[in-house]
This record gives sequence, C-alpha cells and structure tokens, in this order.
Amino acid sequence: MKKTPDGRIPLELTVGEVAERSGVAVSTLHFYETKGLIKSWRNRGNQRRYPRVVLRRVAVIKVAQRTGIPLADIAEALSVLPHDRPLTAKDWQRLSETWKRKLDARIASLTALRDQLTGCIGCGCLSMQDCPLRNPYDVLGEKGAGPLLLDGEEIADSD
Repeated sequence: MKKTPDGRIPLELTVGEVAERSGVAVSTLHFYETKGLIKSWRNRGNQRRYPRVVLRRVAVIKVAQRTGIPLADIAEALSVLPHDRPLTAKDWQRLSETWKRKLDARIASLTALRDQLTGCIGCGCLSMQDCPLRNPYDVLGEKGAGPLLLDGEEIADSD
C-alpha cells in the first residue's frame, strides 16, 4: 500500500477504513460511489481502495446532507471538483455560498409556512374568510357554517 514519504500515513484506504474514519456505513460509501460523489479503484486483489482525500469529500457530503441539501445538488456541486486532491477552503467557500442561497430561500419558505400556521387554530372551523391551508378563498363557506372538514375528510357534495 502506498504511504507518505516518511512511511507513516497510508495514501490509500480500504472501504472499511474510510467507513471507520468518516463515521459512514460501508453501504453508504458504495451508494455515494454509484452516485459519482466519490471514486475508488480496485487493487490487484480486486479490493476497493480510496485516496486519503476522500475523507474530506465525505465530510463535506455529510455536512451538506445535515443542512438538508438534496444529494442531487451535492453531486452537481462536487462534479466540477477533482477527486484526486483534497477540497480546499476556496472550494468549500464556493460550495457553501451556493448552498447558503438555497438554504436561505428554504428558510424563508418555511418561515412563511410557520407564520401561516400560527394564524390558523387548526380545527378546520373555516370561519375565516380565507384559509390558505384548508379552505383557500373560503370555498367551503358556501356549504354552511361550522367545521365542515374533519381530519381531512371532505363533506359529500349535496348538489
């Protein structure tokens, strides 16, 4: 196995070593590989080997997933970066700026949804003129007073 010039640090890792160091299951590493997020090669014994730099790449993937970035977006972002060198601070800055914009948009959307939920008492009373969640434009107001929806069930159309 290849090692650094001083012979202390292996430059290539087995799938088990990558899993142990990164805290990611072997099956997850295989999945990442099928999605093109990481790359390995086979040695003469047909065993997978990963470059040591894959550890940082897996760390970036895990951080991005934790923030809710879809795997397809992660793959797209990483596809322009080489697999044979560690991700640099400049690479991370570029990735994080892109993801930050997407997260900000998602946060704004979730905040708006949260604020709409605050205005709704959640019982389906439908006494409000406009409930964007259960009764947009008060279409059920024409069918009578009181709660017309019970646990997602709509009343039968009497027309």
